[in-house]
Amino acid sequence: MEVLDITAPRMAVLYGVVLLPWLLLGMIGLGLSRAIVSGVIRMSLQLALVGIYLKTLFTLNNPWLNGLWILVMLVVAGWTILMRAGLRRRYFFAATFAAVTAGVLFSTAYLLLLVIRPSLYYDARYLVPLAGMILGNCLQSNVIGLERFYAAIRKNENEYLTYLLLGATRREAIRPYFREAVKAAVNPTLAGMATLGLVSLPGMMTGQILGGSEPWLAVKYQIAIMLCIFAGTVLTSILNLALSVKIAFNEFDVLKDDIVDRG
Repeated sequence: MEVLDITAPRMAVLYGVVLLPWLLLGMIGLGLSRAIVSGVIRMSLQLALVGIYLKTLFTLNNPWLNGLWILVMLVVAGWTILMRAGLRRRYFFAATFAAVTAGVLFSTAYLLLLVIRPSLYYDARYLVPLAGMILGNCLQSNVIGLERFYAAIRKNENEYLTYLLLGATRREAIRPYFREAVKAAVNPTLAGMATLGLVSLPGMMTGQILGGSEPWLAVKYQIAIMLCIFAGTVLTSILNLALSVKIAFNEFDVLKDDIVDRG
């Protein structure tokens, strides 16, 4: 089935869909005009550049080039997670990068090597989009987990210190906050899985159907990616929190004052 192209004039028409929301936001005085224009322009330019790069990537299909692109995505994701969570990157970047890399590569490798099994395990058509989808979902979950955990520790610092004074180890004292943070990180993915197909058609499935795939094949791919997204979300969130804890507390098990990025 031929996919209908969106021509340049139609792309110009497409940007008109932003005008009504832009006017409404201006009418209620939110002052987001500059942010909207900047966001739309940046999004368009970034995706255009990615499109050019991916076309080259798919044509060459070189394992080293594919791996380099995955590495760039992981570095940017680790940096973004800490920026959004409000934590100092110079302290936590190595831990966050290691956690996200381990979880994302495990889930992606499991999906590619054991389930899909392409003739080339590094095939860019599979590796890049699948790793990107898993990583994108892990990014938001890790932001929520880190933000929730350290906010809870700071808010309940007296309670936490009381646990320590009563003889609890640091691991025992942080356990309730750790559990709540992991739960908060995983909940959006669980909620999405529970309503998938009922509330909305997911992006990957929609894209495959528009691309001419049989609906049942699209369903199988969507199930596969959702299960691996869930696995990646849980693994990266738990591992990231566990590694960050080793950095965030001093030798007396007290939360360090300078871990928060106040800039």
